[in-house]
Amino acid sequence: MSPEIISILALVAIFAIATFLPINMGALAFVAAFLVGTLAVGMTTDDILAGFPGELVLTLIGVTYLFAIAQNNGTVDLLVRGAVRLVAGRVALIPWIMFAVTGVLTAIGALGPAAVAIIAPIALGFAARYRISPLLMGMMVIHGAQAGGFSPISVYGVTVNSIVAANDLPGSPLAVFLGSLFFNLAIGVVLFLVLGGRGLAGRRVGDEPEVVPDGDTDAEVSGHGTGAGSTVDVEERTGVTAEQVLTLVGLAVLVVLALVFDLDIGFVSITIATVLALFSAARHKGAVMQISWSTVLLIAGVLSYVFVLQEAGTIDYVGEGVTAIGIPLVVALLLAYIGGIVSAFASSTAIIGVAISLAVPFLLAGEIGAVGVVVALSVASTIVDVSPFSTNGALVLANAQDVDRDRFYKQILGYSGIVVLVGPLLAWLVFVVPGWL
Repeated sequence: MSPEIISILALVAIFAIATFLPINMGALAFVAAFLVGTLAVGMTTDDILAGFPGELVLTLIGVTYLFAIAQNNGTVDLLVRGAVRLVAGRVALIPWIMFAVTGVLTAIGALGPAAVAIIAPIALGFAARYRISPLLMGMMVIHGAQAGGFSPISVYGVTVNSIVAANDLPGSPLAVFLGSLFFNLAIGVVLFLVLGGRGLAGRRVGDEPEVVPDGDTDAEVSGHGTGAGSTVDVEERTGVTAEQVLTLVGLAVLVVLALVFDLDIGFVSITIATVLALFSAARHKGAVMQISWSTVLLIAGVLSYVFVLQEAGTIDYVGEGVTAIGIPLVVALLLAYIGGIVSAFASSTAIIGVAISLAVPFLLAGEIGAVGVVVALSVASTIVDVSPFSTNGALVLANAQDVDRDRFYKQILGYSGIVVLVGPLLAWLVFVVPGWL
């Protein structure tokens, strides 16, 4: 059996095991990289380690460390409270505020599930209190996370742009970011109109008695999920501390240094995080443990295995097979559906890396716009995170208040089925077809 076939079978096994067993896909990928690389491809361990994505790992550590500190010192809560005040009593604006806040969090570097874990309990508390559809509110939070999830300093954005650059493909970080932003914004508009948003128009917070979930008071909205921000008092805590001001300045400095001066995001973010930690070392001594080490392991393992796939010639092998179809538009559509379907059950971050890598050979041929395909694959592989089998969907399901849990599960499952069926096709039509015509 050829090394290409062996490596593909190992990739299938990685996804299958990670789907049905609670084992980190990155750990499985490291094992596969070692076994396939040494036994089937003839690589040494030094050769395999040459594909370790050190720069990306540093970025993930630095950004999530900085975000953990921002969460611990109340800066995240401060941003949420400020956003809620913008509602000014208009109930119809609450879902959009939650969409925007979650988007801002992921855009400045928060992992999608982390942002959803923080905002979903607050949003679903508002939904129960002001009789807003929990499906509308929950999905607005998830699509908000995806809307900001591809900024140039976000985890998704850094991952995609690094893969594009490493493979010498034409890239546009701004196109990837704006593509996901406006695609998810359009979905949000449709959800708002279909799930009762129009009925919220004209309603104000003080117009009628509130439905207060059990355990809540008029002064607070508490979530019951597992996220770090599950309980957030959005009305009583109004003070702004010096540490929070410094954190906001630090986030602004990160954006400027990374985007304007093109400094390494990983080094800049971990430097800012360390400086902030110096002002309150005792408070932030546990922030290192809040770094998303499971995600670091996931991405490092999968990308290391992708390097083995490249060394084995598997990427070229699959690319040539897909290209042999002879119709670039069909190839792009198939890859979009592969990314969407698999991602509904597995890690979106891992799937993005694999999908884009598989597309590299036919994109280098120049028969179709590389930027459009990359945007389509990125969007198709992440909008399906509404699935109750994904972390984001599960967080929304877990934090819903005053609902029939089984019925709500079926609603989320039905909606995610529609997204999986239609989402990749729409992404293909919007981003790929215009560049081919």
